[in-house]
Amino acid sequence: MVGRVPTAIVVPEVADRPHEREGGAVTEQADQPVRPRRSKARLLLGLAAAVLALDVGTKLLVVATLSDREPLRLLGGAVYLTEARNTGAAFSFAEGATVVFTLIAVVVVVVIVRSARRLFSTGWAVALALVLGGALGNLVDRVFRDPGFLRGGVVDSISLFDPYGQVWPIFNVADSAIVCGGVLGAVLAFRGVEFDGGRPGSGREAGATDNAGVGE
Repeated sequence: MVGRVPTAIVVPEVADRPHEREGGAVTEQADQPVRPRRSKARLLLGLAAAVLALDVGTKLLVVATLSDREPLRLLGGAVYLTEARNTGAAFSFAEGATVVFTLIAVVVVVVIVRSARRLFSTGWAVALALVLGGALGNLVDRVFRDPGFLRGGVVDSISLFDPYGQVWPIFNVADSAIVCGGVLGAVLAFRGVEFDGGRPGSGREAGATDNAGVGE
């Protein structure tokens, strides 16, 4: 008696399909690859370089055209362009502490540059770029201008409503960038936006939602 030869059973491959929930809703596969996020380091450094270039350029122009001249009146006296030297912090605060503020600026620059690779939030990249560019702009003056290394006077040029800063301290492009970056950073912090672009608790909420979906 001849035995039967077992036949191989071929199971057709079934293409992966999205998971379906009750009601016909389709969800994406859990194992779908996620695109890696790109750091905002290029945005940070590029914008900071633009702020630095604008600040240095305006200071060179001010020194070349407004030194030993009367302030230039603009917009009916709302804005005056002049040349002044500041040995303190932004907006002529704490004049005479040049070395201290120079060292603080160096620390700020180092901290921001070191955090660039971990930065994924566009808002924070813009805020830190403004602060970084402004800090570098004033740092250049403190290092290279008279009276000497780390003690140089920062060139200020913009005065509001008065030619000699009696209404508002005379400032420059770098000061404006630092203040704008600080305000933007405060808004982002108040809204709970983190450096990675997320918000506190967002990961936990997403995990809870996924677990609830699996339970269904």
